[in-house]
Amino acid sequence: MLRSARILISSATFVICFLAGVPSSISLSFNFSTFPNDVFVSDILLQGDAFNRDGGIELTKDTISGTVTRSTGRASYKKELFLLWDAQTKQLSDFTTRFVFDIRSQVYAGDGLAFFLSAPIFTVPNNSFGGSLGLFSWPPHPTKSPENTTVAVEFDTFPNPAYNDPDGNHVGIDINSVNSTVTASWSNFTEKTTSWVTYNSTTYTLSVFLSSGDNQLELSDAVLILNYTIDLSTRLPEKVEIGFSAATGAGIEAHTILSWSFHSTLQLGKKFERAVIAISIAGAVVLILVAASGSLWFLKRRRRTNGKDEDADWIMDEAMDSEFERGSGPKRFPYLELARATGDFSDEGKLGEGGFGSVYRGVLKEAKLEVAIKRVSKGSKQGRKEYMSEVKIISRLRHRNLVQLVGWCHDRQEFLLVYELVPNGNLDSYLHGGSTTTLEWEVRLRVTLGLASALLYLHEEWEQCVVHRDVKPSNVMLDSAFNAKLGDFGLAKLLDHDGGPQTTTVLAGTRGYMAPEYVFTGKASKESDIYSFGVVVLEIASGRKSLMVEMNGMAELVRLVWELYGRKMILEAADARLQGEFDERQMECLMVVGLWCAHPDPKARPSMKQVISALNFEAPLPELPPTMPVPTFSPTLPGLSSDAQMNSINDTRFSLSGGR
Repeated sequence: MLRSARILISSATFVICFLAGVPSSISLSFNFSTFPNDVFVSDILLQGDAFNRDGGIELTKDTISGTVTRSTGRASYKKELFLLWDAQTKQLSDFTTRFVFDIRSQVYAGDGLAFFLSAPIFTVPNNSFGGSLGLFSWPPHPTKSPENTTVAVEFDTFPNPAYNDPDGNHVGIDINSVNSTVTASWSNFTEKTTSWVTYNSTTYTLSVFLSSGDNQLELSDAVLILNYTIDLSTRLPEKVEIGFSAATGAGIEAHTILSWSFHSTLQLGKKFERAVIAISIAGAVVLILVAASGSLWFLKRRRRTNGKDEDADWIMDEAMDSEFERGSGPKRFPYLELARATGDFSDEGKLGEGGFGSVYRGVLKEAKLEVAIKRVSKGSKQGRKEYMSEVKIISRLRHRNLVQLVGWCHDRQEFLLVYELVPNGNLDSYLHGGSTTTLEWEVRLRVTLGLASALLYLHEEWEQCVVHRDVKPSNVMLDSAFNAKLGDFGLAKLLDHDGGPQTTTVLAGTRGYMAPEYVFTGKASKESDIYSFGVVVLEIASGRKSLMVEMNGMAELVRLVWELYGRKMILEAADARLQGEFDERQMECLMVVGLWCAHPDPKARPSMKQVISALNFEAPLPELPPTMPVPTFSPTLPGLSSDAQMNSINDTRFSLSGGR
């Protein structure tokens, strides 16, 4: 019975695939082994001080034979824009670019060149000479975060303290800033250099390879310098401009591009055009449903007969494969590959442990990617539910402030989730975990805005409203630049944007972060997430836990800060570890926004758009009552008293991070 059903399903699936057609692709491909004069008419746009000479592109003024400094120039491909990702299918493009460049200096080097991807019509900014490499103005805007417009690979030849450069010759990956996210030293910029920059859309891996000399044609001849995991669709628009930028400061340096090739591939599915195809596909779908229903009935009957869990595992396995693989991006991994990546899940690589399983550090050797792998405890039904929820939801989400799911595995009665490894651990370890590192005020502001941006995306910007239900510091990861990434979507729920709160039969979350109306009515909503966010904001500002043990029992952070607000002493709640090194106006803003979000009345809480406007001082702060209001709710969870409800809440849950 099972074998016949599987054959039937496979055959019908083949029919669908055949009729739908093989996925088509869009590519951008060019190869300039040299740059003759006619290329600059049809293909290459020169800006600033850039000019062509002897079959090459000089990005800055001819400083070898002169004394001109503070020069900026740029060359970009103008024939067409590069389709980086497709808005309809959400598919990202793979690409590989190879270029040969030559950097020559006199006595003092400075400052370097960069390969960039940017929003279209990317003009040379003012005051972008020197270490800004012609990419960004200096100084940057002091309060507003940059738009998602530019990702660049820099080849820097001067150590600028203002940009935290590690040394005088290095490669860096820049995201909306020349303060590189990751860097690596390279000592051979004094001679012609060949570089490859590649992007793998499956693993979101941006890689940089280098080789000395100009006659290396194969990637295998080069050295891997940098690997960085980034979802470019959250950082760049659908269509981007590609090219090179360079600048000099007080030093005298020439920057020449000698050759350049580029190739990309973006997979796109074909649309159905004829009614006969639609009818055939509909028939095949019916065939699959009939076969699947028969298989499920047979397995359920067999399970009732012998009570074995293996049947349930098979049902889940087949159903999850069908559901998960509808998405794009994350992929299914074989169990053995993940076992090898973690050293057979050795304790030495364990990053954390929680009620439903453990998290391990791993390395995917083929992709050369460090990952965090969550292994659900065998026999944990709640763990399996969270596994299914997380894959089905987070695999479809793409945002710079969300932890990226790389893949999944359910083999051998094992349930595994593979995430990008976030190197700086979670926020909780810095606020409450005894870390010796104190987060500076600017970092705390950036973390708050990043978390707010993630929730805005989940609540209002994605196709459905995603209610996280477990926003807390241990689920806020910090990347290498201490940007916030919200993770752990095991408790998340999907709602319609125009729908109301969703009542749950079993409460889930963490004490101290759950909105009062959620505890007493069981209704999860955007507003209950915003309450949790407010508590986290108060923790970021004060350094205190949401629930604190005192002489008279447990004290609530929200109540404590509200009392200080009513006495006009709210700055007294600031984290003492900051030693007063913060902007008082910003601190007050952060705490008032935290109280606003944690208002006992859900109708009085702001939306995430209002939160971001207030944090950026684009809207006034609210006037809150001097005394914390008292919530009034009636329990609506069937069969549960408030005590029973609280007992179903998770006091602790683990997080995915790389630790310190």
